[in-house]
Amino acid sequence: MSKEVRTKESLWRNNGFQTIIASLLCIILGLLVGYVVLLIINPGGAGKAIIAILKNFLYYPSAAAAMKYFGTTLVKASALLMCSLSVLFAYKVGLFNIGAAGQYVVGAGACLYLGVSLGMPWYVCLLAAVLAAALAGGVSGALKAYFNVNEVISCIMLNWIGLYLVNMLLSQVKEQSTPYTRSLSSSNKSALLPTLGLDKLFSGNEFVTLGVIMAVVMAVLVWLVLEKTKFGYELKATGMNKQAAKYCGMRERRNIILTMMISGGLAGFGAGIFYLTGIEQWMVQQTSVPAMGFNGIAAAFLGGLNPIGTVFSSYFIQHITSGGTYVDKTMYCTQISDLISAFIIYLCGFVLFFKLWLNRFLDKRDEKQAAKEQKGGKA
Repeated sequence: MSKEVRTKESLWRNNGFQTIIASLLCIILGLLVGYVVLLIINPGGAGKAIIAILKNFLYYPSAAAAMKYFGTTLVKASALLMCSLSVLFAYKVGLFNIGAAGQYVVGAGACLYLGVSLGMPWYVCLLAAVLAAALAGGVSGALKAYFNVNEVISCIMLNWIGLYLVNMLLSQVKEQSTPYTRSLSSSNKSALLPTLGLDKLFSGNEFVTLGVIMAVVMAVLVWLVLEKTKFGYELKATGMNKQAAKYCGMRERRNIILTMMISGGLAGFGAGIFYLTGIEQWMVQQTSVPAMGFNGIAAAFLGGLNPIGTVFSSYFIQHITSGGTYVDKTMYCTQISDLISAFIIYLCGFVLFFKLWLNRFLDKRDEKQAAKEQKGGKA
């Protein structure tokens, strides 16, 4: 076998390369299905609509306006990235944290209440968001560790408990004439994350803050913890086989609780770096948890369950979601981009299926090649 053939063979067996190919196929299929739906609704504007969704901020002919809205997409993508890391961290340890949405809500409630009501600075508010969300995740972890309650069930219930508790808490700091909380810019500017000059880079977009950088750094830290530390190894070992981990002297219950607490803290961190920019106010009358936590599931799997991959997948999901606002409203609703995202979410399972199928295909091909060479040698 030549060196070139061996290199090509190793490339196809490389886990990262397989993930990239599978994710790209997943995105293409999702966009094609979305385009078919647009054709069914109104074939006249389907082409322009799918282009508008893909262009997002590039819809604006002015470079300054495009950079400004690019910054807004980055702010939202950074929060989505933290939710995807939350889902990913738990999944790597054998747990499915569908409660990232509820933990995100709890984090938002904690940071906004401290910022608006108590006048705390941004770093205290951000720490409060992480700790409150970590405690929310720890509840599910404790139920799993001590009573073997499925984390999916407990997380779903805690999503709604967290939402209504936060609504009750933040109703104390809402504006008089609207259902929204008081803005940080008017009530406590010290609670706003510092921009570090990034606002000037994005055409005066004051919402682009330190949080964008912190989100990417956090993705790298999660990768380091999971792949390069003894602590990460113990967590993954506990997820693979709790009894074996216990036999090896690992504290399996502690690891399960810690995993859910870290997972929840990541989601809370996402809420903090989003709401402490002042980009949005919390509506205390909302009856559904923000989609950010659930979109994090799609971003995690689309990124191949790799912390670095989720940086790119989170941006892509947010890019097309924001792009939905630029479709022709006379023909389509803005939620059409959410529909396309939903298709991609369902296709995310294809990433794992494709890698499994490809490895089996390569194994069978190698077996046939080895049998052929062995037969030729005997002859």
